[in-house]
Amino acid sequence: MTVEEETPVLEGVLRLESLDADLEASRSDLVEHLRRPRGRVAQSRRLVEAALGDGRAHYGLNTGFGALKSERIEAADVERLQVNLLRSHACGVGAPVPRPITRRMLALKAHALGLGYSGASLEVVAGLLALLDADVIPVVPQQGSLGASGDLAPLAHLALVLIGEGTAWGNDGPVPASVALEAAGLTPVALGAKDGLALINGTQFMLAYAVEVVQRARRLAVTADIVAAMTLEARLGSARPFDARVAALRPHPGHAQTAETVRRLLEGSEIGPSHADCQRVQDPYSIRCAPQVHGASRDAIAYASSSVERELNSVTDNPLVFAARSPSEVDLEGEPDIVSAGNFHGQPLALALDTASMAIAEWASISERRTYLLIDGSDGLPPFLVERSGVQSGFMIPQYVAASLVSENKTLCHPACVDSIPSSRGQEDHVSMGAWGARKALRVVENAERVLAIEALCAAQALEFRRPLRSSPALEAVHRAIRERVSHRAEDTVFDADLEAATDLVQSGALIDAAQAVVGPLP
Repeated sequence: MTVEEETPVLEGVLRLESLDADLEASRSDLVEHLRRPRGRVAQSRRLVEAALGDGRAHYGLNTGFGALKSERIEAADVERLQVNLLRSHACGVGAPVPRPITRRMLALKAHALGLGYSGASLEVVAGLLALLDADVIPVVPQQGSLGASGDLAPLAHLALVLIGEGTAWGNDGPVPASVALEAAGLTPVALGAKDGLALINGTQFMLAYAVEVVQRARRLAVTADIVAAMTLEARLGSARPFDARVAALRPHPGHAQTAETVRRLLEGSEIGPSHADCQRVQDPYSIRCAPQVHGASRDAIAYASSSVERELNSVTDNPLVFAARSPSEVDLEGEPDIVSAGNFHGQPLALALDTASMAIAEWASISERRTYLLIDGSDGLPPFLVERSGVQSGFMIPQYVAASLVSENKTLCHPACVDSIPSSRGQEDHVSMGAWGARKALRVVENAERVLAIEALCAAQALEFRRPLRSSPALEAVHRAIRERVSHRAEDTVFDADLEAATDLVQSGALIDAAQAVVGPLP
């Protein structure tokens, strides 16, 4: 091919670390891409239109869907078929998906179609970009996807707004999509062959949730190490289990990362040397085995993150439209073709999300045990971390809350992906249930953030009973960050505001920022 003949492709790889910026760049690239007559979106669309006239049956173009795959559709009904597909599949139930996650779904769907293997019309892809530009965000119910033939129900709700039906978010709550489009100066998009199917096939619902889960989990990995180091100091624990030589003999990457993090956080402490010659032989497992437990969760999240990032750059539609081959696509040999396959199946994400849930739950589980150690009245700390326990209940009930959240996570960690209920008269005889796995994984994250926030509050309180000794510069910086939001509690108080403030510190990464301002980037 000459430069003029070469098929332009959508450039750019989506990365978890910079996803928002990457999606914004992808939108800009896609707008330009749609203007190019030899762009892959245009090429694949032309192949779809040509296929309609070849007299053969092409799934989803001129046939029914699922168990109705053998039903041929007359040419006059092809466009109606696509609209009916959205209407019939938009039957989700339950509370709406949080608006930021829905916006991410919309951006991911536009990006996936823009890769040019779906055969969607230029008008549909441009319409999705217009919704993003105008911040017209569909209202999407959370429940109803089996995570197999794509996230059919939630994506149908997402796509309905494009044709002026369904519901979108207004300034004061949900409004009819037609009202939202008119207010934004947009007109409904007319669907052609394959458009409806391209819009609802795909894993963008569970993927949007998965991004949220793994991004927050990666922040929790460092936060868990920071809070564990604070508890170690407050409990006069030993740093020897975090020795690099120990990690080298069992070379799991997460183990080494946690051990390194804690060693760096403890540098310069006055507390550690003060009890170097004590008679204690060992600390409880929740302190001594933190590298092994935290590290295993780190490794599990690394696996989940790699699966999610791979999915961000995947085409999960069906059928797939191979219109033309770029010279860079040496692995996509062959003539133009339309292939019906199973890239919509959510199992890669479902397994990753269930794994992530268990990994995150373990950070919370071991954290709650360390919280218990802080309030049990041993190692020179007062019971429940107040001087007049009895009159004062102190931090007794925050530990109850942590225990309840940990127990809730145990139930939520039952894997969704081991379940499968056949649907569509047996045509879809194995499903991933990844959509439920995604939703409950986010609940596990939220619970874990609160459990670690409770440990952080207790550890900050406990460190103050070691004065005048000071912990390390890094951990004292973390302590100050907590005290800027939550005061020392010498008397009983209503804890809900304290817990919310501490949870915000965990979720925002403020504790990580405080530590890294002293010791530099942590693994």
